Formats: sequence, structure tokens, C-alpha cells
Amino acid sequence: MNDLSNYRKSYEKSELLESNIPEDPINLFNRWFHEVEDFGGDSEVNAMTVATIGLDGFPKSRVVLLKKFNEEGFIFYTNYNSEKGKAIAENPNVCLSFFWYTMERQVIIKGIAKNTSEITSDSYFESRPNGSKLGAIASNQSEVVPSREYLEKNLKQLEKDFESVVIPRPKHWGGFLVTPLEVEFWQGRPNRLHDRIRYTSQQDYSWKIDRLSP
Repeated sequence: MNDLSNYRKSYEKSELLESNIPEDPINLFNRWFHEVEDFGGDSEVNAMTVATIGLDGFPKSRVVLLKKFNEEGFIFYTNYNSEKGKAIAENPNVCLSFFWYTMERQVIIKGIAKNTSEITSDSYFESRPNGSKLGAIASNQSEVVPSREYLEKNLKQLEKDFESVVIPRPKHWGGFLVTPLEVEFWQGRPNRLHDRIRYTSQQDYSWKIDRLSP
């Protein structure tokens, strides 16, 4: 057994105080996102974990890339026929989380996922490199395949088929918009007395702000 009990770190880089936060979580998320982007050194600041409740009843998490965020919520793209796509179709309650270790920060977002419009999905798909477009067509995401060679053969055939043709977005591929219901910001602090600020959505579209014990 590997004993990790001596893995310890003191968090001392920043603080999160009620006197210095906006009234809504999207503005704070935007601030943190760009601070990490500008000063944190994370190579993929938009990498986030998406947790769903699978069709087998078990939670499952995986890392995807956030592609857009605004007052409506957070958007990522995937194959709707994938394991996570089917899970969201069955149960749209999801959790997104970001861990920016260089800035000792974490954000946890509980929300409801729904398909983006076809116009939104088309627009993003058209912006992708051709290789990524063909990869979305070649891969039946989450399905069992006989080999790596099988996938590469599919891709090579698609490269020939679409050599001089516009590559259309598959109908089974598109975006999910996650509308946040609760957003928690975690800032590491010394002596494990971390700062935790939670925003909870209210019926009048305002946000209730609470400090949580670490």
C-alpha cells in the first residue's frame, strides 16, 4: 500500500473575501479564469471535469474543454451518443469543476445541461480544423472498437471522401449549455482554513452568497 499521509502543502497565494467579490458568480469566474490564464501558467485553463449520473446509476467524471461561458452558463461540445451524452439526456443534472493548482483555486458548478441550438453547434463545428471535424465523424464515441487501426482506417477513408467537400456537422454531435444553479469558489489558505464562497441561484434571478466552513 502506498502511504500518502505525508503529502502536505501550505496554500498561501491568495484570499477570497466577501468585501472583494461581485454580486454574481459569472463575473467572479471571469476574473479568476483570466487571472489564471495571465498569471497562473496553466496550459489549458479551460480544462474542466464534467460529472454525470450514468445509465447504470453510478456517477462518472471526465475532463473536457470549456468552449464558452457567459451569463447563460457554460458550453462544451461532445458526441450526443457518447456515454456522457446519453447520461445527460436521461438526467440533465451535472457538475462541472475546475482545479487551477498553480493559483490554488477550485470552482464547482452544479447545474442543468441542455442541448445548444443547432445554429450554435454548427457555428462551432465550422470553426474546427478539418482533422477534428473528421474525427468527430470517424469515432462512435464510447463504443467498443476492435483496434486502433480500425479508427485510423475510418479516418483515412473519410479524408478521401471529404477531400474537396465541405464537412457537415453530424446531427449526433453538438454542444451542451450548463445553466448554473450553484457555484462554489474555493481558495486555498494556510492551516487548512480555506476560503469557500457559494453562490446559490434565487427565483428572482439574484444570487444568495454564503461563506462555507472549510
